[in-house]
Amino acid sequence: MAPIATQYDFIVIGGGSGGSGAARRASGWYGAKTLLVENGRSGGTCVNVGCVPKKITWNFASVSEMLKDGVHYGYDIPKDIKFNFAEFKRKRDADVKGLNGAYERNWSRENIDLVRGTATFTGQKEIEVEVGEGEKRIYTAPHILIATGGKPVLPKGIPGSEHGITSDGFFDIEDLPKRMAFIGAGYIAVELAGVMAAIGVETHLFIRGNTFLRNFDPMVQNTMTKRYEDAGVIIHKSHQGFKEVIQVQDGRPGQKVLRLIEQDGSELEVNELLWAIGRAPEIERLNLSSVGVELKQKGHVQVDEYQNTSVLGIYALGDVTGQAELTPVAIAAGRALSNRLFGVNHPRGGPHLANAKLDYTNIPTVVFAHPEVGTIGLTEPQAVEKFGKENVKTYHTRFTSMFYDFHPAEEKKMNPTEYKLICEGPEEKIVGMHILGLGSSEMMQGFGVAVKMGARKRDFDSCVAIHPTSGEELVTLK
Repeated sequence: MAPIATQYDFIVIGGGSGGSGAARRASGWYGAKTLLVENGRSGGTCVNVGCVPKKITWNFASVSEMLKDGVHYGYDIPKDIKFNFAEFKRKRDADVKGLNGAYERNWSRENIDLVRGTATFTGQKEIEVEVGEGEKRIYTAPHILIATGGKPVLPKGIPGSEHGITSDGFFDIEDLPKRMAFIGAGYIAVELAGVMAAIGVETHLFIRGNTFLRNFDPMVQNTMTKRYEDAGVIIHKSHQGFKEVIQVQDGRPGQKVLRLIEQDGSELEVNELLWAIGRAPEIERLNLSSVGVELKQKGHVQVDEYQNTSVLGIYALGDVTGQAELTPVAIAAGRALSNRLFGVNHPRGGPHLANAKLDYTNIPTVVFAHPEVGTIGLTEPQAVEKFGKENVKTYHTRFTSMFYDFHPAEEKKMNPTEYKLICEGPEEKIVGMHILGLGSSEMMQGFGVAVKMGARKRDFDSCVAIHPTSGEELVTLK
């Protein structure tokens, strides 16, 4: 006998930040009967193997850097202070577990029904959830949201690639490797390589070009690549890929030995290898083709500006769509979607929400590298291509933060702060802002508001500088 379908107003598949945000807005604000389907740990990628543990680990590495800096301020800090990475990992895991619980308590408080299992579409308004071995349940709703996120991928065609790990496995490391290799030039490779180098791991970074963070402004690419080299990261440029990865010695993470054989035959032995070569949407079990949901060429779910898929009543957001794959983007998109679906005729909403959607332009973002990088808007090449070189003016400064005043000259050179504003037209509207250096992450949030509002260079100039700060340089650029 087929199971009886349980009806809801809204079904959200995926309990990460985007799906959770949509569910909480729909149920907690607007009273929609909401079901959340989650097949992993509550909070999704960001909480468990992304933003949160990454930032905690960045903080850990920053303490190591600060201890070295303290000597220049007169503190009697001995060299090579020991730390207990396993103890740090236990504390980080406990913090993440606490956040998992907080997500679940929020769902319960806002009357969201939670079911754990794997969802499959059995109709355009219906899903089947496998909640246990042989046990399946049917749920229906006029509105179903796909927010299953993405997963890191391993390269194809390289024998032994499975001996390496991805960013997911990075947070399982308890015994630090003496030597570690990172493959990739984006956020994940740069952030995690920076962490390991800062705490004393011999770090190798393999990139296909001559710089990393290739989607960022050339200023960021060039300065940060040199900064990492100066900090001791061994960067293997023009990397053509590996021919094979051989596990020479098995062991726990950090204790194994891998031999990396490059295409030219050269070899390098490391204790850990991390692939950071991209992510793929987590959609295999959803059976989207059976209900007509169209996919992009690279497998992401195709959506319009309102997060609608090709099927009426089915929506998608977050990493699964390949749109600005950042947690706050998914959260904002989820809330906007719920506002549009359930807020128009609700006292807490109103008719103005009929066209609610997320504006994907001018989204500020930060790379928690060493030092931090913040960016919003267009790179200089993008601005020139869009507006013409004659209509673009840039303002640029490079200096050493006051924090390093007591450091030796050679160390000052290794710790640059650099800012660039990209302006368009006679009004000098700021269409791009790129900053790197101490405090850039927090600074970017505030300046991001100004750029999002359409600030012009003269608006920055009219703001009285806060002295002495690095940020004052952005309102005094000549």
